[in-house]
Amino acid sequence: MLLHISALAIFCVLVMLMFHYRSQIILHVPERVKSFFPRLGHYTPLSSFADQAHAGMSSNAFDIEANIRDGDPRAGLDERGTQEVMEIMRRERVNFDQARLMRHNQILARNGIDSTGIPLDSKAVTRL
Repeated sequence: MLLHISALAIFCVLVMLMFHYRSQIILHVPERVKSFFPRLGHYTPLSSFADQAHAGMSSNAFDIEANIRDGDPRAGLDERGTQEVMEIMRRERVNFDQARLMRHNQILARNGIDSTGIPLDSKAVTRL
C-alpha cells in the first residue's frame, strides 16, 4: 500500500513540474509530435509587460509601454486573457483594441449583459 502511495506522490510531483516548466519543455518536443497537437506549437508564454508589448498587446488606449517606463512591479497581464486576445487577433484579423472589445463583449454575453451594459434579464431593474 505504501508503495502505491509513494508512486502516486512521485507521479503528481512530476505532473506539477511538467506544468510549471511547460514553456521550456515545449521547445524540446519534436516537430512531428507538435503536428498532431496544433495548439501545442503555438504556445508562447507572455509573462512580462515587455514580452506583451513586443507581441503587439499595447495601443494608445491601453498603453503597456507606460507600465514598463514607470517600472510597474507586476508580472504582466493575465496570461489566459492575453492568449484569448491574441487568438481573436489572429482569427478575426483585427487590431489589439478591437480584439479586446470583442473579448469583453463575449464575457458580457456569457453573463447575460448586452454590449451596451444593460442586463438581458427581463426582471432586471434598470430604472427607478
